[in-house]
Amino acid sequence: MATAQQILKSLNAPKEVREDMLLIFSSFDNRLSKITDLIHSSSALEDRFDSAEKVILRYDSNSNSLPWEDSPEDANEYLSALDEILQLFESLTVEDDKDFVDRADTAIQIAMSRLEDEFRHILIRNTVPLDADRLYGSIRRVSLSFVSNEGVIDDEFESFAEVDNDSSGCFHDRGASIGDDLFVDLINPDAVVELREIAERMIRSGYEKECCQAYTSVRREALDECLVILGVEKLSIEDVQKVEWKDLDEKMKKWIQAVKIAVRVLLTGEKRLCDQIFNGSDSIKEICFNETAKWSMMQLLNFGEAVSIGNRSSEKLFRILDMYDALADALPNLQAMVTDEFVCSEAKGVLSGLGEAARATFSEFEKAVQGETSRKPMQNGEIHPITRYVMNYLKLLVVYIETLDSLLEGNEDELHGSDQVGQDNLQTERVSPVTRHFQSLISTLESNLEEKSRLYEDAAMQHIFLMNNIWYVVQKVKDSELGNLLGDHYVRKRRGLTRQYATSYLRASWSKSLSFLKDEGIGGSSNNASKVALKDRFKNFNACFEDIYRVQTAWKVPDPQLREELRISISEKVIPAYRSFVGRFGSQLESGRNAGKYIKYTPEDLENYLLDLFEGSPGVLHHLRRKNS
Repeated sequence: MATAQQILKSLNAPKEVREDMLLIFSSFDNRLSKITDLIHSSSALEDRFDSAEKVILRYDSNSNSLPWEDSPEDANEYLSALDEILQLFESLTVEDDKDFVDRADTAIQIAMSRLEDEFRHILIRNTVPLDADRLYGSIRRVSLSFVSNEGVIDDEFESFAEVDNDSSGCFHDRGASIGDDLFVDLINPDAVVELREIAERMIRSGYEKECCQAYTSVRREALDECLVILGVEKLSIEDVQKVEWKDLDEKMKKWIQAVKIAVRVLLTGEKRLCDQIFNGSDSIKEICFNETAKWSMMQLLNFGEAVSIGNRSSEKLFRILDMYDALADALPNLQAMVTDEFVCSEAKGVLSGLGEAARATFSEFEKAVQGETSRKPMQNGEIHPITRYVMNYLKLLVVYIETLDSLLEGNEDELHGSDQVGQDNLQTERVSPVTRHFQSLISTLESNLEEKSRLYEDAAMQHIFLMNNIWYVVQKVKDSELGNLLGDHYVRKRRGLTRQYATSYLRASWSKSLSFLKDEGIGGSSNNASKVALKDRFKNFNACFEDIYRVQTAWKVPDPQLREELRISISEKVIPAYRSFVGRFGSQLESGRNAGKYIKYTPEDLENYLLDLFEGSPGVLHHLRRKNS
């Protein structure tokens, strides 16, 4: 029977002729008695194929219309026809009609081309645009107050100096924290079933490569568009190096957000989409996801690398640490999803580079503080911009304690002021790397302030300047997380240092005035003291007090508490001494002419005048001379 069939095939006769001839052959030998069944079976298969082929060719001839776009019924008819051809094709053997095999292969190729186009079209048409506003509305924002500087020391320290006025603040925005439950639909969910049905047939037909290429090309462009919506630009490393800091800062902020959203939302959604569409083939969905994710991740990583090799300037440190933290947080999820070793290796390399950039930038900051040598004294003995700069810088850096501890580990060999750092650490437990670096930095600042205090010729002003600045350090430590980091002992020690400067000020500023209120050298007791000597004493005291008032009303002690405590200390020294001296010797002058010329002020007058000191507004005493009695 097989021989008979082969003879007929070789004659290339039409189907109807072949059937007639097979019936003739069957009459020759009763062994071919079942030929009728075979004829009917063969005919049925060819009929099924012909019908399916017509469906495939019909839609192929109508190039202006895609079945899925016209109606679901047409789509189902097309897929059913393809399934029919695939089933027949898979059952064929090498002995079967070559023409039949060729026709089936051609129909499959035509169908695959159409399905690839339709697969691509459905992906494009059903891509859901990224709603950045909804994303940003769903994430928790963390901002640190940071205000700008009125005074200028130099470009290095200007941007982080601070005027302590909450109303004029700007912000260092750390960005957003994304919840684990945040996700978006990247493709209209209704289209997933259609995409899966097409993918299954393309993979079944051996066209998995074409299917992957169609998927990745569309989804790469979609993820690129998502990055654009998130504010990420396509920049080369050279382009990034040329960007001015203000613009770069904005780009770094957007990058930080983009990394969080890309890994936690976009790639997670992409992974879920690949799992849904290619659920019948683990290898295919892995390839499609890796190729799609690689494109967008490399764009993000290239920017991170450009920042990591850029110039080191102190204002960049916070953004670099934010970038480091964002990538470090995203990396475990990235490695769990992406199996492409190249992408994961690049991500780890960029993370390492950002860590090194943070270390180097912090080191540059330490050197900048140590080498800051401005020679212009602060007017009125106020807080120096470098003090504001350093303390507010450290106050912000406390947020990054865990990150800095890991980055600064083993980087403590050449800390400046290591002896002082050792004295500040009375606790027996191990001191963290970041604590030692912060202590070293403040020690460097204090040494620098000592040098700057010598720019003042007035010794009393030197002490006021140091007192103001160390007190500012105390307040910044005490009122922030720096206090927990540096410890109570550190605060107590700086408070004691502030009191020492206040005591030194009193000695330098008021010792001369108080010397005129002593009994020595006035020639006798309170009843027979030399009036000439008394007049000189009162006149000299008045001149000294008035000079102090004129000068020190222009001095500034910004902190109200410190200013009040200093006035009380002055009053406790000066007023009792003056009251006692006037009580003992005032009567000897009041009985004479021009007594008001010498005893110009009552103790209460002096006490009121002391309230004008350290306000930063120069004043002159206007007193009423007493009339002769």
